[in-house]
Amino acid sequence: MRIVDEYDPDLPLDHALTIPASWYVDKDLYNLELKSVFSNTWQLAARVDQVLQPGEYVATDVAGEPIVIVRGNDGVLRGFFNVCRHHAAAVMTEPHGKTAHLRCPYHGWTYSLEGELKGTPDFSGVCDFDRAQNSLVPVDLIEWENWIFVKLNSGQVSFTTDLTDQIRALELNKLHWFERRHYHFDCNWKVFVDNYLDGGYHVPYLHKGLDSVLDYTAYMIENGKRHCLQWSPIVSDGAEAETGAVRQGDRALYYWIYPNFMINWYDGVMDTNFVVPRGVDQTEVIFDFYFPDVVSEDARQRNLASVAVGQRIQDEDVAICKSVQRGLSSRAYNAGRLSVRREAGEHLFHRLLHADLSSHK
Repeated sequence: MRIVDEYDPDLPLDHALTIPASWYVDKDLYNLELKSVFSNTWQLAARVDQVLQPGEYVATDVAGEPIVIVRGNDGVLRGFFNVCRHHAAAVMTEPHGKTAHLRCPYHGWTYSLEGELKGTPDFSGVCDFDRAQNSLVPVDLIEWENWIFVKLNSGQVSFTTDLTDQIRALELNKLHWFERRHYHFDCNWKVFVDNYLDGGYHVPYLHKGLDSVLDYTAYMIENGKRHCLQWSPIVSDGAEAETGAVRQGDRALYYWIYPNFMINWYDGVMDTNFVVPRGVDQTEVIFDFYFPDVVSEDARQRNLASVAVGQRIQDEDVAICKSVQRGLSSRAYNAGRLSVRREAGEHLFHRLLHADLSSHK
């Protein structure tokens, strides 16, 4: 908590510092984030299209906790901790699939799709055993647009109260999932989020292709209570050929939803970023790409070209994020100032982090 208190969240943007370097390198603070930030916020667990039919499931992890999402025989979507009540093995071991029941591979304990304990082989004679009290432990779940989110700590925390109408207007139901890619960064998860939220500050220097289609001078930042929208007009004059061919329309929209989910939208083409902490200096970023047509061959080639542009941008970010993480461990750096014009999103991110971490005093 001494490290947490080194940051002053009350300073206005024109006087504010970033969160201190220790927040990016201290293992105890990282563990506190898993318990506070990631356990008390809605975390992406699956796509809706993965669990449309009864028996379809997705097994994943959230803040180190194993989770399974499954569509019940009654059509209801549920989330459970993917932990057998017998000896704690994972019940579902494949990342996704379809099943008639949830059966632990260790001792064969079997649960219904609704999480009720149904089968306990060779368990006769056990005294004071209440089957009903040994169902899978549920986890809070919400469906929103194309996605399913879970929250480890129970309690009503609003997800998108000031964002829902904006996202609904994008008609994301007309887009279809095309491909998933995983990117691994040698940095703390907050380094990636900071980079995303710098208001396009780094784009002219690091992403020449993307810079050629964005109007940097008209790039705007709009903060909500728990989200930031960055947007820019798209230009075609002088656009780099590969990027200009797949980044078109009137505007590019970049939504960040606290703490680690991003929606990138270009005239009916979308990709999402889900930032997963894998250690104090290791981060996985999961990209899902969506397009209006994922069937025809012509559309497939256009989609692959769009994904390739996204791949290039991530490749450019990998090295700079590693460089920042190295510098955060230097005796020469503790905290930096923020651009009033560009970095209001970072300022919001840091203040929300401080509030979550401080709540565990």
